[in-house]
Amino acid sequence: KGGFLILIFLPYRIPLRRVHPERRTLNLLKGWGKPAKLPKLGAPSPGDKPTFVPLSNYWDVQYFGEIGLGTPPQNFTVAFDTGSSNLWVPSRRCHFFSVPCWFHHRFNPSASSSFKPNGTKFAIQYGTGRVDGILSEDKLTIGGIKGASVIFGEALWESSLVFTVSRPDGILGLGFPILAVEGVRPPLDVLVEQGLLDKPIFSFYLNRDPKVADGGELVLGGSDPAHYIPPLTFVPVTVPAYWQIHMERVKVGSGLTLCARGCAAILDTGTPVIVGPTEEIRALHAAIGGIPLLAGEYIIQCSEIPKLPAVSLLIAGVWFNLTAQDYVIQFAQGDVRLCLSGFRALDIASPPVPVWILGDVFLGAYVAVFDRGDMKSGARVGLARARPRGADLGRRETAQAQYRG
Repeated sequence: KGGFLILIFLPYRIPLRRVHPERRTLNLLKGWGKPAKLPKLGAPSPGDKPTFVPLSNYWDVQYFGEIGLGTPPQNFTVAFDTGSSNLWVPSRRCHFFSVPCWFHHRFNPSASSSFKPNGTKFAIQYGTGRVDGILSEDKLTIGGIKGASVIFGEALWESSLVFTVSRPDGILGLGFPILAVEGVRPPLDVLVEQGLLDKPIFSFYLNRDPKVADGGELVLGGSDPAHYIPPLTFVPVTVPAYWQIHMERVKVGSGLTLCARGCAAILDTGTPVIVGPTEEIRALHAAIGGIPLLAGEYIIQCSEIPKLPAVSLLIAGVWFNLTAQDYVIQFAQGDVRLCLSGFRALDIASPPVPVWILGDVFLGAYVAVFDRGDMKSGARVGLARARPRGADLGRRETAQAQYRG
């Protein structure tokens, strides 16, 4: 009588898994240049705890994790994409000639007791192809959170063969509501609005070590201090559509300065590389000895990696350094070793400043905490150097104990 109920806020973990396929092309850029047997899911958790979602890493090109849709949950792997805001998966009702549909798990409405038809048509254009389908409503299971009623896309037609070779079944967007096709509420907003997640915050730890199967984690509702080396540097979001921030300049070693007058930088988990204006990326590759290959890719001589200069990004007055081990993507198949540059050129029409996209090459080196903010404070991103996986496993238990506090 007269007591108080104390809620303790813990994160929800969504693990990322790593797989070792044959070498694929890195030509997985989205439409930036255009207008805009599976493991069982975790047990349910209350909404006052962040969730941790394990992620898989498709050869340092795609990171993805698992969700469930329907009752009982039908399991799907999805790419968690901060550059879009819709959730979609292939449908059992997909067109016969939609080849990607037949190589992925498909949602079956008749197998779900909680399914609600919507029927609104949707279309999403990516740089590599287009997805068409209809909207539906059902229950979402993610990282132990169960029972969220979400509107999602059932893909009936996927136009590109890129979707065929893509490991994830679909995409779960973590961008801002303004990007959502057909005005659908993004999954993150739904989880918060329905009281299943306390705060509109999430963070990514992307494991870049190709020797282990662990791809990292998506943390919903907070961040895990065991993933990064403090402190976090927080940067305000300048355009709350994409996760766009201001970058002051970029240095390559001590002899080349790019983004000299400042530029926009979009943090995007759905882009595997770092993207910049064509002329600047060409100058960068000249400085690091990149040799042009196909489709905008550059080869790096693997033996030169220890000698290559650092590429440093100045953000909020703090230098974020990338070593060659960070920005060179290495493939090994038997005795054959291939090293590709983690930088790509793309001119994005977005005056008045040039635009860079900081994809997984950057987000693998630095943990990013994405905070949508509230009525009192605007959206922001926190950045800190990622800890090497396994460097200090004890930090995870210590961090969890701190959460329980």
